[in-house]
Amino acid sequence: MRNLWLFISKYNAFFLLIIFFTISLILLIKNNSYQRASVWNSSNQLIGRSYERVNEISSYLTLGKTNDSLAAENAKLRNQLATSFKSDSIKQITVRDTTLKQQYTYTVARVINNSVHQKNNYLTINRGTKHGIAKGMGVTSAKGIVGIVLNVNENFATIRSLLHTETKVSANVNGNIGSLVWGDGNYDPRFAYLKDIQSHLIIKKGARVVTSEFSLFPEGTNIGYVAETRAKDGDSSLDIKVKLDTDFATLQYVYVINNLLSAEQLSLEAQNKVE
Repeated sequence: MRNLWLFISKYNAFFLLIIFFTISLILLIKNNSYQRASVWNSSNQLIGRSYERVNEISSYLTLGKTNDSLAAENAKLRNQLATSFKSDSIKQITVRDTTLKQQYTYTVARVINNSVHQKNNYLTINRGTKHGIAKGMGVTSAKGIVGIVLNVNENFATIRSLLHTETKVSANVNGNIGSLVWGDGNYDPRFAYLKDIQSHLIIKKGARVVTSEFSLFPEGTNIGYVAETRAKDGDSSLDIKVKLDTDFATLQYVYVINNLLSAEQLSLEAQNKVE
């Protein structure tokens, strides 16, 4: 306490200056409308900028929760897409009864492990059997297809990426159906190759490539677009290079697709194998 009083007495002139300056400033602002308005505007602007900076920091700190929320909302919206439903139509003379029955549901999952530069690439997601995930389900991103569920336990699942030499997807370009594969001697995570498209067909650069009705994915799911088309000598099919919509290097969230009618279809097709 003694040192504090010594400090104040030593610099009393400075403190008196501060006090008198503050009093004069308050009187000036209080008794002059122009100065008062200027101070209020300046203080409001300063406070507004401070709030803006605090909000930016707060938003950054909660970015993970925001992403989780947006991904869950996207999954909910995907469940309402027209491609998630099948049309059950009964037509008899002039009576027509048409209803929509949901065929696909989507479960959002976060990617916790991912490879893109191997010959055969895999992903791991934080969803498993207790979340309804099963082997053989298709997986997409917000932009395009990702791969197929390979192994599942209670809380996690591994996915055989589209960037895998054994992954094959039935694809459609301009109404022509072929097989989409990856690799073909060039293991670039940005591209895949569409095979079995007849060489006499004209497929232009930029043409949209989507899943076909024979795919385990909903028909019309985005895959990419044609980047290059070549006709090999002596080959009856085109060599089509496809730029993939999904950026596998930055993949954070995916959607696992449950085909509600797959069990019924597989059961029926299994009967053909018995005969």
